[in-house]
Amino acid sequence: MKGVIVNNPGGPEQLEITELPSPQPQAGELLIEVHAAAVNRTDIVMREGKAGYATNPILGVEVAGTVIEVNGESTYTVGDRVMGLVNGGGYAEYAVMPMDRAIPIPDSFSFADAAAIPEVFLTAYQTLYWIGKLQQGETVLVHAGASGVGTAAIQLAKQISKATVIVTAGSAEKLDFCRDLGADVLINYKEQSFDEEVLRATNGQGADVILDFVGADYWAKNLASIKKEGRWVLIGVLGGVKVEQMNLFALMSKCVQLTGTLLTPRSDEYKARLTQDFAANVLAYFDNSSIKPIIDTIFPLEKVSDAHIHMEENRNTGKIILQVR
Repeated sequence: MKGVIVNNPGGPEQLEITELPSPQPQAGELLIEVHAAAVNRTDIVMREGKAGYATNPILGVEVAGTVIEVNGESTYTVGDRVMGLVNGGGYAEYAVMPMDRAIPIPDSFSFADAAAIPEVFLTAYQTLYWIGKLQQGETVLVHAGASGVGTAAIQLAKQISKATVIVTAGSAEKLDFCRDLGADVLINYKEQSFDEEVLRATNGQGADVILDFVGADYWAKNLASIKKEGRWVLIGVLGGVKVEQMNLFALMSKCVQLTGTLLTPRSDEYKARLTQDFAANVLAYFDNSSIKPIIDTIFPLEKVSDAHIHMEENRNTGKIILQVR
């Protein structure tokens, strides 16, 4: 089969499509004929050799395709269309997926639509509800609102929790898109101080929940933007990993809960529980179209390097998809 590997840790030029043996499903796994996969920030970190948890030489953590082999008792059968998280190996013609992580693809969805769901929606669901404990009518600040996780978080927060959603993004076009998805307060971080805008929008109270992709560069402004007893979930470090002269007492005095998380290195059992909880509570919203996957660009697998560049240059609004078949 064809699959994408990394020759040496480095830039997109290190990605290579090569012939590899097809994976064999172990007990409790499905063999998937992959039709579409998606590009994620974790793939870039793995390509650069910065992820200590990468074990599969083939990149890619989510796929959508057709079941062609079932190893063990399962509710899925050969021919079923499924989407879900894999332990690497997504950028390939075939991949194995644990049965308890497979999600049925809604009938109206293409494989590209389906590939735009698992990683970003599971991450957004995990951060908003399992960690952020978002309640009905609360206020959430979503940084990188036009990213894959951002567009998922906006929709989940509005549709499930009727939350007030504040977003940051770097262009009017991206902010307009966030508004169309349901965002209430739009902040251009290149032109506005987002902490001032958040406090203005919340009558000086701040946001109940913050989804932070940026890290160090936003530390002080996030601390100013969060409500007393708020929940701050760190899910990315695009703005650096080290905070200089951190005032821990400021964090304590606001009784803030600060949690860092990644989804890819989580245990198989954790991912299975998260997948099942998400499917039980969110799939109906996809079925009635009140929540939808957001696709920015579809690249053929042969253009995988271009897809990585597209993400690294922050050109995307929504998901970047690799068309495998």
